[in-house]
Amino acid sequence: MDTAFAPFALEEPRPQQFQGETLSGLDIEQLQKHMVVTRRKVRAGQYLYRNGQPFRALHFVHAGFLKTCELSEDGREQVTGFRMRGDLLGVESIGLAVHTCDAVALDDAEVWELPYPPVLDALRHIPELQMRLATALAEEIRRDRVWMLAIGTLPAEQRVAAFLLDIAARLARLGFSARHFILRMGRADIASFLALKHETVSRALSHLERLHYISVLRREVKLLDVAKLRACVGTPCTSP
Repeated sequence: MDTAFAPFALEEPRPQQFQGETLSGLDIEQLQKHMVVTRRKVRAGQYLYRNGQPFRALHFVHAGFLKTCELSEDGREQVTGFRMRGDLLGVESIGLAVHTCDAVALDDAEVWELPYPPVLDALRHIPELQMRLATALAEEIRRDRVWMLAIGTLPAEQRVAAFLLDIAARLARLGFSARHFILRMGRADIASFLALKHETVSRALSHLERLHYISVLRREVKLLDVAKLRACVGTPCTSP
């Protein structure tokens, strides 16, 4: 469902209000002076866009979680990232005619759609938008490099530990708890992202729990000993 921008709650609708709405420092009213900002509501399991579809907009995540994924050469889905509030989707397709990956909602989400190329004109008038786009591109490059290094050098258990710490840090930057959170993605998605088997991720989580580094109940995770979890990423974890 696409509508002209208006903030809303996924749980229950409320009157439309435009004043004071910001995302990552961007003022929506200011953006609307230069382009049509569209609010898109994406239900869990729905695609925001798909590989091969025309590239027509960038998307700021306002609420919810999404994953990006591509098809590997053998036809399997390969998860390439997880996006949450404040992240910018679609930057990987700038300069191309079509999207190069899929973006799928992991839970009910809201994104703010910034049409492309009109957003380029807005960059000339809104320094904050220019800075946010440059930051998003830099973060995308850094994130890819970090995870390429991690996947190429870390054993399975350390990859899982690094993943939990990364999610915790990103949630903390949004003002949420870094010690107690719900994983919006399933084991299979985590395994795909970390280039592991589903069973390997489950075993790694179980072992970290036996070491009392974490507590896991389905998708609910508690980080019990962050220091040891960080040490685990840098050095092999040992059995108790």
